Amino acid sequence: MRYPLYALALFALAAGCGSTHARPQVQSVAPSGSLQSLWKQSGQEVGLISATTDYSPGDVRVSFLVVNNRGRVIESPTAQVWVSDSLKAKPFQQTRARLEALGVPGVTTSVPVKSLYVAHVRIPTAGTYYVLARPVGQVRIGGVGQVTVRKHSQTPEVGEHAFRSKTPTLATVHGRAAQLTTRVPPDRGLLRYSIANSIAKHVPFVVTFATPRWCSSRTCGPVVDVVDHARRVFARSPIRFIHVEIYAQNDPRKGFNVWHRQWHLPSEPWTFLVGSDGRIKAKFAGSVSVRELDDAIRRYLR
Repeated sequence: MRYPLYALALFALAAGCGSTHARPQVQSVAPSGSLQSLWKQSGQEVGLISATTDYSPGDVRVSFLVVNNRGRVIESPTAQVWVSDSLKAKPFQQTRARLEALGVPGVTTSVPVKSLYVAHVRIPTAGTYYVLARPVGQVRIGGVGQVTVRKHSQTPEVGEHAFRSKTPTLATVHGRAAQLTTRVPPDRGLLRYSIANSIAKHVPFVVTFATPRWCSSRTCGPVVDVVDHARRVFARSPIRFIHVEIYAQNDPRKGFNVWHRQWHLPSEPWTFLVGSDGRIKAKFAGSVSVRELDDAIRRYLR
């Protein structure tokens, strides 16, 4: 079977983030007030395409796509979101997801999709939960997906000390940017500082682990663009901005590099905000929008 380009892009995004888009199995009769009954009231019932998977208790950031049965991405500005312990249970939380753009307008030229929904939900304990998202507007559709919350994140937790990684810089490679980045043109402004030096000098920083050329989810290039955009916005502040590739010598055939392994990253891209005390203040799995990153920098690093 041949798929249109947009469908292949969606599959690549989901596969790159380690997620699934299978429609959950449901019973024929939905209990009144349950998540399943809300789903059935949505009109078209589909499974969510999740773009994040590494969750731990607390403020859980969930990003996803809603795609109808004809492969069309739904892009209403907001979506209602409910969370429950199971499809048969009543939701214990309701919130709204916001559509967040991928990349930077006028800079990012190639993205698999233009935007993703992002919702923040409070989940106090580890376990498996169900999320229902219904885009707000004339469209009648609801998507359900599972969220598995582990006791501990696979990646460094918010509040933990960042690893003092001696990442390379333009100075250590004598200005040869191609050794440090696969972005075209090279993001030289993100290659000036190392993680270890920034921690030693008690300077707050943003670091993104991403490989624009080899990224399986095709979101690394847009994320690097977003981080570089933030560097320009906060140019008058002491905050540093760092890009670290994930493959040894930028070659996927040689496996992940030491810094990717040191930070225990299960996928890419990942973006961390680290304070002047060397502790992680916030982190983003997968895509992060200009608005999200700028807001987080103002909240945690200024």
